[in-house]
Amino acid sequence: MPEEETIDRAREDEREGLSPSTQAGEFVREEMEHIREGKHGARSPQQAIAIGLSKARRAGVKLPPPKRGKAQTKRQAKRDLAKGRGERRKPSRTRSRATRGALKRERRSAASRKALSRQARSAAKRRSRQSRSVAAKKAARTRRRRR
Repeated sequence: MPEEETIDRAREDEREGLSPSTQAGEFVREEMEHIREGKHGARSPQQAIAIGLSKARRAGVKLPPPKRGKAQTKRQAKRDLAKGRGERRKPSRTRSRATRGALKRERRSAASRKALSRQARSAAKRRSRQSRSVAAKKAARTRRRRR
């Protein structure tokens, strides 16, 4: 279950009219913090991101399933979205413990600065120069100024 603080930050982003991916970013951030704290691990930064996105969908963020990618991933994303819309059922204690146990055995380096930097660079490389430029200009335009 995501922390209440994370859900509040995501809701605030939604109220401000920020995109679902920005709202989901709060959950990914929380996931990285959990890995760094040693609550659990992940095999790769991509896995940590996927866990964060799944939590976001289950918490009600309207983040659509990926356009490209494995059919299994798309199916799971649809299932997570449905869980976020539907009624809240208490998660299975046995399954939760098994998941946590498996994640605890994974390494912590997936959330290191180096790993995240590598992930960000490789993700940026997959995009066109124009796409990166447009995103950078929008970021500069919509940046939240610190007081």
